[in-house]
Amino acid sequence: MTTPWMEELTLSIAHELPALLSTVRTPGDFCTAGTIELALPRLTVQGVGPVALPLLPVQAKALIAVADRAPYGRGAQTLVDTSVRRTWQIGAERVRIEGAFWTRTLQAIVEKAAEGLGVTTAATAQLYKLLVYDEGSFFIEHRDTEKAAGMFATLVVALPSLHTGGELVVRHKGREVRLDLQGPDPSMAAFAAFYADCVHEVRPVTSGCRLVLVYNLVHEGRGRLPQPPDYEAETQRIAALLAAWGAGEWGSDDEAPAKLVYPLEHAYTSAELSFQALKGADAAAAAVLAAAAQRSGCELHVALLTIEESGSAEYSGYGGRSWRDNGDDEFEIVEVCNRSAVLSDWRCPDGAAAELGVFPVEDGELCPPDMFEDMDPDEQVFQEATGNEGASFERSYRRAALVLWPMGRRLEVISQAGLPVSLPWLASLARRWQDSGALTDSPLWQEAHELAGHMLDAWPDRADWPRPGEAPSTAARMLATLAQLKDAARIEAFLADISTASDYGKSDNKALLEAAALLAPRRAGVLIERIVRASAAKDPGACADLLARGAAAPPPGRPAPDLVAAAGALVDALPGDPTRASQPPANAWWRRQEVSSDLIVDLVTALERIDAALARQAVDHLLAWPKTYGLDAVILPAVRRLISQATIRDTPGVQRLRAACVQHLRARTAEPLQPPTNWTRAATLNCRCAHCSELAGFLRNPDEQSWTLKAAEAVRTHVTSTMQRCRCDLDLVTQRRGSPYSLICTKNQASYERREKQRREDLQDLEQLA
Repeated sequence: MTTPWMEELTLSIAHELPALLSTVRTPGDFCTAGTIELALPRLTVQGVGPVALPLLPVQAKALIAVADRAPYGRGAQTLVDTSVRRTWQIGAERVRIEGAFWTRTLQAIVEKAAEGLGVTTAATAQLYKLLVYDEGSFFIEHRDTEKAAGMFATLVVALPSLHTGGELVVRHKGREVRLDLQGPDPSMAAFAAFYADCVHEVRPVTSGCRLVLVYNLVHEGRGRLPQPPDYEAETQRIAALLAAWGAGEWGSDDEAPAKLVYPLEHAYTSAELSFQALKGADAAAAAVLAAAAQRSGCELHVALLTIEESGSAEYSGYGGRSWRDNGDDEFEIVEVCNRSAVLSDWRCPDGAAAELGVFPVEDGELCPPDMFEDMDPDEQVFQEATGNEGASFERSYRRAALVLWPMGRRLEVISQAGLPVSLPWLASLARRWQDSGALTDSPLWQEAHELAGHMLDAWPDRADWPRPGEAPSTAARMLATLAQLKDAARIEAFLADISTASDYGKSDNKALLEAAALLAPRRAGVLIERIVRASAAKDPGACADLLARGAAAPPPGRPAPDLVAAAGALVDALPGDPTRASQPPANAWWRRQEVSSDLIVDLVTALERIDAALARQAVDHLLAWPKTYGLDAVILPAVRRLISQATIRDTPGVQRLRAACVQHLRARTAEPLQPPTNWTRAATLNCRCAHCSELAGFLRNPDEQSWTLKAAEAVRTHVTSTMQRCRCDLDLVTQRRGSPYSLICTKNQASYERREKQRREDLQDLEQLA
């Protein structure tokens, strides 16, 4: 439901939110606390003498011995009642605090307290009492009375002492703050300050002794006493604005952004970035926005915003045209061509780091969208025109920013950040759900299911993906996480709509089959067939591996997928005539994978288990195209591996391939083999230039063993290349005497030795295959 002021808005929420926050300039709250480094002062108490810090138990007893029971006020009366207040007090007139640094330390505490309370005028601290809380001491809730003219707040400085309990609780207008005023070590003092009209109490001390100095914070000068900054009206309006945004009731014509990014005024490094470190108006805006976000169901973070821009520029100077001589002022920006904005270094309101990674910032999410137009960049570089390229520029802005989104759109925002953020987030949800042992109707599972839906809706196009290597691809990681969640609905959607258009590779198969096993066998088979039809032309080896894995015995309790249609699709797509093979365009994102023995092993293994008729068809195809599926390079290495598998070696397809290899080997071993009887060598060369023709004549000559070519380096290099391409039986040595150098070629028996080695290997293969 919209309020009247919202109906009058004509600007987008990205304009309205900063307009409301611009009125919030003064930081502060009803209560503030902190710690400060403490150079230990000299504390002297009348009747006790010097008091050592941290407080020793023996001196705590001495202080109590000279102290009075602390009273409390009831109207005009001053009463002592240990059921209301049980503590010990020593008046300021009996306490002396000295030391070279104490005045400076106290002034720093007063300044920090005034800033935390939102006080912009001068304030001084007047010591009121030294309080000693021994074990069991407390003070029930009460309000402080005005103890000095101009008093507006109470300041409590906790001196170093060992104790437990004694927390200070401060309440104001329905809000409560609980403070444990103990410094992290003896060199630190903790302090708290709160306005005099705040209700507060001290919880019982459970052990040790608590020692505190109580000061009256006094307003200097005339005029109204300081009051806690009150931005309740602004908080209510912002909360209503955010609630309408989260409920989808925003009335602007613009589409409501998924998140809002409000850049801060002051500069903060990533190391110091936190809500607690914000200054001035930034702290005020953060406090109001935090309260409004809590009321409206929004999440709030502070993060580092980085914007980078580049584009064209032009020279505007009148002297020389040197950028280095005239500086950046001699150039003007013409057009911003590229722009990117990201968020990083996230912090939560409680100061903890938020593991959110790097988020992109979309158009319309900056508040306001044009805030950087008149802002000076942190870095800016101009480049002079070179050749046909005009002048250009690069610049960047870095600002801390408050970032918020509706809790109901949290998963949409995570998904919008991209797979580098959303995929680890989904995996974390899956692990937490699995570790919890909860069912699929648990909130954790539902959250993961919803996030997966957002991720599938925003899944990137195939063109954005790199080729997968040995590591599982992004798609495989997504499938593995969905399988861990046992989310059959999302698995089916992923396999049906995305994986067939993605850059599928062999490394995806394990995750793909584990996910598909959660579907009905027939449905799993249909989806696997889609993947094979979409991928077999570019990577038949990956598809064969998929079918071989899928055709293996399934895990207990899981049915095997129906793979007959997928197997037929792979057989139909097998490469054939190499002279007619279709090739992808030159700018295609994929290249056909080379045929290998792995393809044959996986193909035959899969088909013999899936469908014997398809196995026969595939073997016929393999043997019909020996130039594509070479017997020596592809078929024979595959058969060696196939006959080593007891479950597959006796199948018809393997036996036909084995028989083809045996026939090929027997024919080759039957050829005569004897060493050359003279110096004639094969002279089939692919070049007929004068020097290569002279080389051919030398090779044919039965009486010449060596030949010397004295020629320039280019000629020698050319002739050497011809010899190597044609595998001539020659040993080559360059003689580096005289000019030009000489290439000495000596005939050898390399061809015979290669055939002899081949004969030995063939006989070994025949023995194994026969």
